Amino acid sequence: MPPLNFAMVDSGIFRSGFPDTANFAFLQTLGLRSIICLCPEPYPEANAQFVDSNGIQLFQFGMESYKEPFVNIPEDTIREALKVVLGMLNTFNTSALCFCQCIVRVGGFAYSLFIITCNADVKNHPILIHCKRGKHRTGCLVGCLRKLQRWCLSSVFDEYQRFAAAKARVSDQRFMELFDVSSLKHLPISFSCVKW
Repeated sequence: MPPLNFAMVDSGIFRSGFPDTANFAFLQTLGLRSIICLCPEPYPEANAQFVDSNGIQLFQFGMESYKEPFVNIPEDTIREALKVVLGMLNTFNTSALCFCQCIVRVGGFAYSLFIITCNADVKNHPILIHCKRGKHRTGCLVGCLRKLQRWCLSSVFDEYQRFAAAKARVSDQRFMELFDVSSLKHLPISFSCVKW
């Protein structure tokens, strides 16, 4: 059985609420390499044993659940979690670079172009992102990823609201709207729904 609010975000990236023992068999079918937990509490013993026995790397970014409208979501924490999703935490993998040569003919002349592209380093994939219910903290992280993927804000908000439903928070949406992706644009991003 999948965890609460389980969904595929992109190829090799999943989201959900906090998994419990009833979800472990399902999670094993995903072949997870990594889990990002956005809750500040210590990881429960049963979950820690599941992670260890399945060779899954746990990244815990303890973010409090904020219900008050004027409490700031920790932008640096979201930024570091995005680096894990993108496989870029403290490393730059040059094997993610791809070189292509292209011949372009204009009039009677032929020009040789060399194109360098970068793909996300998927060393942490498949990866599961979760918080307690898979709504707010997970929704903010996924929303910021969507901004990096150049989704329009209305689509980012639609996805957030699909999971948060009646508990959608204006403060979360404002955070996603104002989140500055410019410091992350140098990171290689190439997922199934990205077209550069």
